[in-house]
Amino acid sequence: MSLHRVVSNARPRSPGLGALVLFAAAMGWLEGVVVVYIRALLGIAHGGVYPGAQTVLARMTALPWLIRTEQTREVATLAMLAMVAWLAAPRLRGRFGAFLVAFGVWDIVYYIALWVMLRWPPSLAAKDMLFLIPPHPWWYQPVWVPVAISCGMIVAGVRMFRRGGPGA
Repeated sequence: MSLHRVVSNARPRSPGLGALVLFAAAMGWLEGVVVVYIRALLGIAHGGVYPGAQTVLARMTALPWLIRTEQTREVATLAMLAMVAWLAAPRLRGRFGAFLVAFGVWDIVYYIALWVMLRWPPSLAAKDMLFLIPPHPWWYQPVWVPVAISCGMIVAGVRMFRRGGPGA
């Protein structure tokens, strides 16, 4: 047996898309839990109508530490998704595909978690504050926008992962 075969067989195998999806789903649920707490902190009732972007930003600004804290959480979330994607595939294309899949699953499960816990959003037309990097009313969009983008990310990500993932 050649040294190359021994080394390549000794490399840890990637757990594949299944483990990646489970990780992303767990992160999405956790993100939903955190947002339930944040909504309570901001006085946003369970379910119902989400206030406008200016109102949400004003409430967050009233707690001077909150926007910065949320921004660091958003950066940490992106870093965790990127790191699990890096571990999921040996090549850049597969890693980027894994990131797209993880991000898409995470985002969709986040909205599922909010619906299960708060019965929000009442519809995909409901508006939500998507990101706080940077804080801007432009990030205030209907829920269908990130869900549609996430679906596209998952489809594209699976294709890229399969072409650049383990065994490709």
